[in-house]
Amino acid sequence: MSETFKSIMQGLKDVKAHREGKLNLKTYTIEIMPIPQYKSRTVKSIRNKQKLTQLSFASIFGVSKKTVEAWESGRNCPNGTAQRLLWLINRDNDFLKKENIVVER
Repeated sequence: MSETFKSIMQGLKDVKAHREGKLNLKTYTIEIMPIPQYKSRTVKSIRNKQKLTQLSFASIFGVSKKTVEAWESGRNCPNGTAQRLLWLINRDNDFLKKENIVVER
């Protein structure tokens, strides 16, 4: 038996014992903030604050320029992942630079 397998089996035994009240395990409760819903005007405002073209902004999100155009015109809404990234960018104006997503030369 590999060490990984042994570790997994021990973990499962510990969980079973915890559920049966035979073992007290440390537990954590986390709260995840709901995903914000940015509207077309706000998406464009966030992009403009970053001084980025639609093409550059699209590249950051891994989408086409047409997708960014659709977000900004209100034809489509960014998906959950894009909304979360928009939140990060909007929250910290230097986020893209700090994370080396955008590098000024």
